[in-house]
Amino acid sequence: MADHTVIDTRDAYLTATAAIRGGTGPIGIDAERASGFTYSQRAYLIQIFRRGAGTFLFDPPAIGDFRELNEALGGEEWIFHAASQDLACLREVGLDPKRIFDTELAARLLGIPRVGLGTVVEELLGIHLAKEHSAANWSTRPLPEAWLVYGALDVELLPDLRDRMTEMLETDLKTDIAAQEFAAVLAREVKAVSPEPWRRLSGVHSIRGQRGLAVARELWLARDRLAQELDISPGRLVPDASLTAAARAMPASKQALADLREFSGRASRSELDRWWGAILEGVASTDLPSLRGNADLLPPPRAWADRNPEADLRYKAARTALTEVSEQLAIPLENLITPDYVRRVAWTPPETIDPESIGEALGRLGARAWQIDVTAQRIADAFVEVHQTIEVPPETDS
Repeated sequence: MADHTVIDTRDAYLTATAAIRGGTGPIGIDAERASGFTYSQRAYLIQIFRRGAGTFLFDPPAIGDFRELNEALGGEEWIFHAASQDLACLREVGLDPKRIFDTELAARLLGIPRVGLGTVVEELLGIHLAKEHSAANWSTRPLPEAWLVYGALDVELLPDLRDRMTEMLETDLKTDIAAQEFAAVLAREVKAVSPEPWRRLSGVHSIRGQRGLAVARELWLARDRLAQELDISPGRLVPDASLTAAARAMPASKQALADLREFSGRASRSELDRWWGAILEGVASTDLPSLRGNADLLPPPRAWADRNPEADLRYKAARTALTEVSEQLAIPLENLITPDYVRRVAWTPPETIDPESIGEALGRLGARAWQIDVTAQRIADAFVEVHQTIEVPPETDS
């Protein structure tokens, strides 16, 4: 039976670190955040399981620095389910693995249709794993016992799951593919902060004109500052739909803003002066945003037939070819090759179309060696076929 006591003192943490060091084999690890509740993406609970040591539940805000634990684990393999979701918040407290095994990613590579931890555990280990607290507010203190039980179970089965998946990857000849994918997750750089993060507002495309976009920008910035100050998820203060509705309506007075039916949320009225000030700032701004936004973004594929017909044909032909490869290898298309890479190569192909040039282009974008091995030839063949179709139009009756 796992100990569900939360470790929240330095002394208890150091004792636990010594116990974990004395365990054997890889460690199962998970982190719980409070996404949707708090502004920060920090970890509010870190769970660790290691055979021969047991299960440990840590309170990161109380402990602070986990450097000793990181050193104790050395080069051991860390087992995650969806590592990309947890690495940033773990690194924030000093936990930075050198080797990982990602059971969610392994499930994708094995062609398992549903890759949630509960589903994969049930399918491969025959154990039902309840997931009713996955969206809980983990910044709550004290944490309810039921949540702690849930958190412990999330890691206690990871070593067994990893062992089963290792066997399956070997059987499917995908061990090297998995190793490349795990290494890529570890090496992936943190995404650069967008220079215009406000453009992620839901419904921003419905706002007309640069002035309306300037108002939307100032409303977003005002909400973001307040959310950061209060450590509350921005959407819990005022929903995106309310900000875009205000930017579309362009109310002429503070009262008109207050009367706007769509302008709602817990801070829509209590912070009305703040929102009205943001609108005035947007209206008066001389720094008007462009209508197009990030020029690096490709048009959506649905618009390619009109804007770049040849690219549209290349993309569709490549998608068809890659779908066949995906089915042959039982690897989802999005894991076989990043869809954006295919779009970019189709939009701006190399001057000479062959497997080598396509492979080089994919590599520059970030494709792994195994991905290039299984896709470059097929993409090149698809592009050449399209080019030949364009160069030699069908014969017509004279």
